[in-house]
Amino acid sequence: MTIPANHIKLKRAYEKSVPGDGIRILVDRLWPRGVSKAEAALDHWTKELAPSTELRQWFGHDPARWQEFRERYRQEVHQHRDQLRQVRDLARKGPVTLVYAARDEEHNEAVVLRNLLLGRSLRPSVKAISPKP
Repeated sequence: MTIPANHIKLKRAYEKSVPGDGIRILVDRLWPRGVSKAEAALDHWTKELAPSTELRQWFGHDPARWQEFRERYRQEVHQHRDQLRQVRDLARKGPVTLVYAARDEEHNEAVVLRNLLLGRSLRPSVKAISPKP
């Protein structure tokens, strides 16, 4: 059974939780700075699905390393199939919000994890370029 795309949401840990978030899962290895447990309103913290300390430090949220990070992170996630399956099962039943602390909303582990859960390719999209007249 596939997961509807609207069942997996992404949200920064610093954003307020809302009922439509469904099950909130922190996907960072480190707790977000300055966020209390009550403010985070998390249901789960899946450290195992977070990038390893080594990978996180290597990446450093450098967009130039994004493609390589995505591949390395995908390999790490697949070493934790049970945790990935648990999140996938939750998302099949209803909304799940992957919570992350990164400032960059386009280049972070939650983006990669969402695509993996939805079965999307990690290959970069290539826009068709029309020939000049």
